[in-house]
Amino acid sequence: MSVTTLPYRRELTADDLAAMPDDGHRYELIDGSLIVTPSPSRAHQSVAALLARLLFEACPPSLTIRFAPLDVRLDPRTVLQPDLLVIERAGYLDESVPLRPLLTIEVLSPSTRLVDLNLKMARYEQAGIPSYWVVDPGELRLRAWDLVDAAYVPVADVTGDERWTAVKPFPVTITPARLLD
Repeated sequence: MSVTTLPYRRELTADDLAAMPDDGHRYELIDGSLIVTPSPSRAHQSVAALLARLLFEACPPSLTIRFAPLDVRLDPRTVLQPDLLVIERAGYLDESVPLRPLLTIEVLSPSTRLVDLNLKMARYEQAGIPSYWVVDPGELRLRAWDLVDAAYVPVADVTGDERWTAVKPFPVTITPARLLD
């Protein structure tokens, strides 16, 4: 059995994260602090899968949709794994090219809600990620923000059977109630 020992009395880095075991846990860093997330719920999985399908169907050929676990390194002390992300297709397979999403999406869970709505949102904003969405499976609610003058501004807040058509990074219509099967 292999044991990973974390550094003592210092912030963690992306290199420390890379040394973590591949044990099925989801490890992320925010400003040097380790975040370990439990497995997602069935509702979380349903929302992520159905939203991914909608995005795949609407996605232009120059872009691609990816999903967790996939590291997005914002800086040496912050490595996140959004539930879904939209990135440019060109250069995606080149491991030396850092991922710079055009859109990151988090599906809220009781254990991640505060982190997703506060810490992650702030870090995506600071990193200049153009769009950020959160979906709450419990409320069947989608909220979206776009970056304007280096700050996120709300562009959508829809629930249930309400429909919203995103403009960025490409047009796609979302109805929160249809994200659970």
